[in-house]
Amino acid sequence: MTDLENILPLWHSLEAAGADYVLATVVDVEGPSYRKPGARMLIAADGRHAGTVSGGCLEVEVAKRAWWLTERGPAVERYSTAEDDDEMPYGSGCGGVVYVLLERRSTAAPLLTALETAFHARTPLAIATVLEGDGIATRRFAGTSVQDSPSNAITARSLEATLDNLAAQALDRLQSIDQRVVIGECDTRVWVDYRTARPGLWIFGAGDDAKPLLRMARELGWFVAVADGRSHLATRERFPAADKVLTLSSSSVLEDGPSFLEDFKPTDAAILLTHSFEQDSRIIAGLLMRESSPVYLGVLGPQRRTREVLAEAAKLLAMPDPTERAEEWLAQMHAPTGLDLGAETPAAIALSIIAEIQQTLNNGSALPLRQVRAVGSTISPVQS
Repeated sequence: MTDLENILPLWHSLEAAGADYVLATVVDVEGPSYRKPGARMLIAADGRHAGTVSGGCLEVEVAKRAWWLTERGPAVERYSTAEDDDEMPYGSGCGGVVYVLLERRSTAAPLLTALETAFHARTPLAIATVLEGDGIATRRFAGTSVQDSPSNAITARSLEATLDNLAAQALDRLQSIDQRVVIGECDTRVWVDYRTARPGLWIFGAGDDAKPLLRMARELGWFVAVADGRSHLATRERFPAADKVLTLSSSSVLEDGPSFLEDFKPTDAAILLTHSFEQDSRIIAGLLMRESSPVYLGVLGPQRRTREVLAEAAKLLAMPDPTERAEEWLAQMHAPTGLDLGAETPAAIALSIIAEIQQTLNNGSALPLRQVRAVGSTISPVQS
């Protein structure tokens, strides 16, 4: 589960009780750090907390200091995990410095509302936040209709226009922005946290080998749908953790066009493991009828079988030269699906598939981190 999925139940509980809380957000790091900017932790007055801002070395200290540090309003605090730091380090940690924005309910609630809305809608979100001065924790959103946080003591119109512009830029560039801007007569730091849409995984095939795929994808916080033409397998009882369970028919896949994938988004991944030539052919035909292809389309089984499935899909769509079209499609797919991890069991095979999807979604190298570090790459995060 993601930090947000852990935070939301506690947040709803505190809101229902009318209780105050502190939201801690990593806004900057120097040196190695287990968590990156955007990591969050929610802290209740009774000591309960959800989410993380480090690998475990900062949470206790952040929770202990959060309440008195925010007595006069939001604040950005510095936490070091370096043993040779002049200030007292918090645990052995990674040896880096983490900057955390601490804020109470009044400014945190609109942020959590926006995060929840974007999470369930599976849309990207850009959050422009002032990190210093009188307007600290003032923010504007792009990508959601949630109400923005109110501005404080600085010129509201000028501030809102600047934040709106920066949030729109981040949404357009698909990346976070951290820069200093002049608002009124003040030089102010603004951080825009760009958050990608929640990934989705469509598992076509409701056999037992779909279960570890579902578990791993849900652990990552992905939206997961399970679909199969076998109604006795595609049931909520077999897949209680799935966001959606569908029973497919040939008409739902072909005669109704791509409507059976009404919740499917261009950023979603699809994996075929029905173990049925007929089902796979019809499902792929339905996917190929869509205006945009999945960001990842994988097929379990040998490549020879996938060629035959694709040729049959081309025939179902009445396309000329089905064999030639099959080769074109195959070049754009992941078949056989998964990374070479020496997998043999269903769980290990699921791990190899999830790993390749994760690598595709994040444009990772799939290299061992020791090799990535050796060439000075920043493709993968440094772990503690």
